[in-house]
Amino acid sequence: MGINKESEIAANLQIGPTDLGMVRIYVEADGFELPLDFDPEEAEEIAEELRAAAEAAREMRAGSTGKGKPKRR
Repeated sequence: MGINKESEIAANLQIGPTDLGMVRIYVEADGFELPLDFDPEEAEEIAEELRAAAEAAREMRAGSTGKGKPKRR
């Protein structure tokens, strides 16, 4: 499955610190559990990637609706 392919799968997502000083992303879907542990530096890199992807998605959405950032004067 690619990043642009839609899916009907619903999942729960939890993110938080573990008692071992790691950051855990925990995914649960239809009886499937996937705990992913990252050290704090890796978690910060993931957070930066999420922010960049959100900004890119926002720009794509704005471009498709004709609504975007205000024009400069």
